[in-house]
Amino acid sequence: MEYELIIGLEVHAQLLTRSKMFCACSADYASASPNTHVCPVCLGMPGVLPTINRKAVEYTVMTALALNCSIPEASKFDRKNYPYPDLMKGYQISQYDAPLSHDGWLDIETDGRVKRKGIIRVHLEEDTAKLVHRTSEEGESCSLVDANRAGVPLMEIVGQPDLRSPEEARQYLIKLRTILRYLGVSTGNMEEGSFRCDANISIRPAGSDVLMPKVEVKNMNSFKAVFQALEYEAGRQKKVVGDGGKTVQETRGWDDQRGVTVSQRSKEQAHDYRYFPEPDLPPLLLRSGWVSDLRDRLPELPDAMRQRLVEQYGLSSYDARLLTSSKALAVFFEECLSADGPGLPVEELRRRAKSVANWLNGDFSRLLNAAGLEIDSQKVTSRQMTEFVSLADKGAITGPAAKQVFDEMFATGRNAAEIIAEKGLALLDNVDEVKRIVGEVIAANTQAVLDLQAGKQQVLTFLIGQVMKASRGRASPQQVKEFLQEELGVK
Repeated sequence: MEYELIIGLEVHAQLLTRSKMFCACSADYASASPNTHVCPVCLGMPGVLPTINRKAVEYTVMTALALNCSIPEASKFDRKNYPYPDLMKGYQISQYDAPLSHDGWLDIETDGRVKRKGIIRVHLEEDTAKLVHRTSEEGESCSLVDANRAGVPLMEIVGQPDLRSPEEARQYLIKLRTILRYLGVSTGNMEEGSFRCDANISIRPAGSDVLMPKVEVKNMNSFKAVFQALEYEAGRQKKVVGDGGKTVQETRGWDDQRGVTVSQRSKEQAHDYRYFPEPDLPPLLLRSGWVSDLRDRLPELPDAMRQRLVEQYGLSSYDARLLTSSKALAVFFEECLSADGPGLPVEELRRRAKSVANWLNGDFSRLLNAAGLEIDSQKVTSRQMTEFVSLADKGAITGPAAKQVFDEMFATGRNAAEIIAEKGLALLDNVDEVKRIVGEVIAANTQAVLDLQAGKQQVLTFLIGQVMKASRGRASPQQVKEFLQEELGVK
């Protein structure tokens, strides 16, 4: 029997506020010693009173607006009761039946098509403490509690069960994280835990509306892990049903090393948490004027910027999509184009834009990824990039030489012209010198010459490469080709 996957994602994103959600403790805890960013409020001491972080509310509403959600006139916080050891006070301040937003959507691209996926709600809560598990040399284990993370503002984006494949889930997460980074409300770093995902997955016979029990999958800390966990879990559920068994509603954890999901506990229902309105916090009134002001403050978002780059600079949709996958990359791209100053003719602007996009999406991104760097921590400035692209476009250096120069620029932060002069990489425009090198290559590769003259055209590429190597990448490949064909009498 054919089965259809039903996947819904619950994404938690820590917000980039200076203080925690309900107290004045610093939320910048990543490199701090355990239990140093704490106070009686976030430690859950008896008798303390929380206060609402206004900036966290603003960031959550901004995110909801960016995800096309409706903003109600009133919202409130609730107590979500559960007894896990990472929650010292025995409950979490969250939102239940009156969240800050509801009914939005997010467009993703898979299989060459744009697909709209629903957003149930975006709401706000506090993060829990972190459990650190230790095992002694004697084999005794224990769990330690670091409360630095407790109370950090945590935004939850609950998606509709509209996703139909692990790849759609991955693209949904990538797009969502990109939006959060454009807004500047979260780092979106999965490895550090500031962007976390729980996935609900179930199967149903193709064409049927009858859902089998859903399974919640946790402990996925990368896009790759989400994809692999969902693929595994889909296969596991299909096998259980195919073997005559029944799936059960439960929570399973992803074991990245073994590549399997592992049962953790039966899945709770909403009534298990015994929600009730938080008595220590007032309801929130979201006035329309305030919401409108936040809407006006939204930056240009990825889809809009992508469309503008296509229209303004004549880029292909593919190039624009790569550039806008990172706000920092898109901003750097436009800085490179503005470095020449305003007033470039449209055709010149578009030609320059294509060249800059090629380098940024190609060698620049390759070197960033290899070095594990973000754009703001690498050494090449937009002005240097503009000057380099101009030299390459004018033919002052050949393609192979340009790659050498750019690698050196990226490693050292030096100017292209300085590197070209120092390494002697300027275009070799002395015709006699180029012909001399061509003659030497012909003399040193007798068999290749005979093969070319016998009709093996692919050998011409080899001989061109030998000349380029001998000239240290300075000769013009087109000129070298013409000289070889002339000397050897081939086409």
